[in-house]
Amino acid sequence: MADQTEDLAGLVDAIVRPLIEVEDELDITAVDTEDGNILVEIRVNPDDAGKVIGRQGRVIKAIRTLARAAASRSGKLVDVELID
Repeated sequence: MADQTEDLAGLVDAIVRPLIEVEDELDITAVDTEDGNILVEIRVNPDDAGKVIGRQGRVIKAIRTLARAAASRSGKLVDVELID
């Protein structure tokens, strides 16, 4: 299970890293929740948050869609959060 959690964190990292300018402040954590799902938290520099969110939230929605699609084979649910 932890292997898939790490894979999802790597996927989100690969998507987010090219979008931001301050790569040193990028922090992505993925944990298994109590109900058996996966929570991926993204922390970026406040100046880069808008780039991750995108216009009308399109970029973060796309990231969530890709993460959910990647986890769907195992039947897990994934939630991707951008932490301020």
